[in-house]
Amino acid sequence: MSQRSCLSVILAAGEGTRMKSAMPKVLHAIAGLPMVAHVVKAAEAAGATGLALVIGHGADEMRRAAHKFAPKAETFVQEKRLGTAHAVLAAREAISKGYDDILVMFGDTPLIDAQALAAARQKLAEGVAVVVIGFRPPSPIGYGRLIEKGGKLVAIREEKDCSEDEKKIGFCNAGMMAVAGEHALRLLDKVGNKNAKGEFYLTDIVEIAGAEGLDVVAMEAGFESALGINNRAELAEAEAIWQTRRRREAMLAGVTLIAPETVYFSHDTEIGADTIVEPNVWFGPGVKISTGATIHAFSHLTGATIAENCEIGPFARLRPGADLRKKAKVGNFCEVKQATVEEGAKVNHLTYVGDARVGAGANIGAGTITCNYDGYSKFFTDIGEGAFVGSNSSLVAPVTIGKGGYIASGSVITESVPDDALAFGRARQRTIPGKGKELRERLASAAAARKKAAE
Repeated sequence: MSQRSCLSVILAAGEGTRMKSAMPKVLHAIAGLPMVAHVVKAAEAAGATGLALVIGHGADEMRRAAHKFAPKAETFVQEKRLGTAHAVLAAREAISKGYDDILVMFGDTPLIDAQALAAARQKLAEGVAVVVIGFRPPSPIGYGRLIEKGGKLVAIREEKDCSEDEKKIGFCNAGMMAVAGEHALRLLDKVGNKNAKGEFYLTDIVEIAGAEGLDVVAMEAGFESALGINNRAELAEAEAIWQTRRRREAMLAGVTLIAPETVYFSHDTEIGADTIVEPNVWFGPGVKISTGATIHAFSHLTGATIAENCEIGPFARLRPGADLRKKAKVGNFCEVKQATVEEGAKVNHLTYVGDARVGAGANIGAGTITCNYDGYSKFFTDIGEGAFVGSNSSLVAPVTIGKGGYIASGSVITESVPDDALAFGRARQRTIPGKGKELRERLASAAAARKKAAE
C-alpha cells in the first residue's frame, strides 16, 4: 500500500453557527493547533500524498491559516452548501488527477485516529471500492446507522428513516470514508438530490456502489476518533481528551507528571525522559525540553528550548526565544524572552531578561531587569561568563557586562563594563539627622489641611 497515491479531501466549509464565533469553526484550536490542522496531520500520518481543503465561510481566513499548517494543500471553495457529496465534488479538479485512494474527512473531527484511516486504505488496496468508517457511541440516537448484510455494507440509514429494528443498531456512521480513486468521480456524479432537503448526500454512494456490484464495507474506529465539534462545550471536551492522551504518552515515555490533570501540553511539545513537571504548568507552542529538567509549579512556557538538568520556576515565564543551556536556572517570578541563559547560569528571583545573553555561571540578582526597549526599538544586553549582577539593577541596553564583571546592587548601568571590573551606577547615599521627623510632620499637616477643607 505504501506505493499507492492518496488524496485527502477535507470538508471545512461549514459556518459553525453553534460556535457563536466570527472565526470559521475548524480554525478553533485544540492544543494550540486549529482542529482542521489535526485532521491534516492524521491524513498525512495515514499516507496522504495530496490534500484538498474544501472551504466556504471565511475563505480568505482559511487560506491564510492553511498556508501555515498545510502549505502544499489545494483549496477549493464550495460556493453553495448543497450537501456533503456536493462539497466533495468542489474538489473535482484534485480528484480527477488519478489518485489510487481518496480519503474523505471532516475538518471538525480533530481526534481522528490515523491508524483507522490507514486501515481503510488497506481495504482499498485489497480491492474494496468504498470503505465507510463507523463507530459505536454510548447512545446511537441521532446518528445514521450502518446497515450490513453478509459482511458487506448495504446502506447508511438516517435515523428518521430507520425501521424499529434498524434503530436498535449501535454501529453508526462517523462520516469519514475511503473511496477507490478509479470509481470516485463516477460514483459521486451519480448522487442525486431527490430528498426532503434537496441536497446531495455522500452517504448515497454506498447504495450506488452496491448496485454496480462493487464491494462496500464498514470498519470500526473508536468513539473518540469520530467525535465532531459543533460548539464550545464540545471543543473543551475534545481538548480534555487530547490532553489526557498526551499526558499518558509523556508519562509512559519517562516523564514524571506529579498532578497530570493540571498540566497542559501543546500539539508540538517535546519533553525528555526523567523530566519532572510539578502541578499547574502550561506548555504553549514550540517548547522543547531535554532530559532531567525540573519544571516547578505554576510555570508558563512558550517557544522555549531547555537543555538537560535545567530548573524552571516556580512561577516562571519563558517566552519565545528563551534558550536555556545545561543546568541553567530560571527561578521564582522570572521572565525570559529572546535570550540565552548559558550553562550553569542563574536567574533566580523577580527578574526580567529579554534580548540578552547570560554567560555561563553568571548570577543575576533579584529584581534585575534588562532595559531592552526604548519605545521604538529593541536592544541587546550581553552578560559575560561568571558575571555577578547585584539585586535591583537595571541594565540599559545596548550594554555589555564583561567576563567576571561585578555590578553593585541598585545600579543603573548605561555603559559597558570591562572584564573583571566593578561598576556602581547609583547616587551616593546622604543621611540628614532629624529630617525624617520633620518631613513626616509636614506631610501630616498638609493631609490634615486637605481633610478639613473637604469637610
